[in-house]
Amino acid sequence: MTVDEVKALLVAAIPDAEIEVQGEGSKYTVTVVTDRFAGMRPVAKQQLIYGPLNAHIATGEIHAVSMRTFTQEEWRKAKLFG
Repeated sequence: MTVDEVKALLVAAIPDAEIEVQGEGSKYTVTVVTDRFAGMRPVAKQQLIYGPLNAHIATGEIHAVSMRTFTQEEWRKAKLFG
């Protein structure tokens, strides 16, 4: 899978989010920013991201996904303070 294909899957599932995907081969890092994460537990955030990717993980097209999840406010603070 390409970075663009992974991003397309995530954008289709979470259309209100800002999504960045980096990686190559079968290992990816995704950053997802959406206020949908407000009040969600970390596991629920992971499930939201893994959902559209699970079929590709099962086939081995995607081997590893590292994720960073933020609300808009958390993202703003992260950019300010690193």
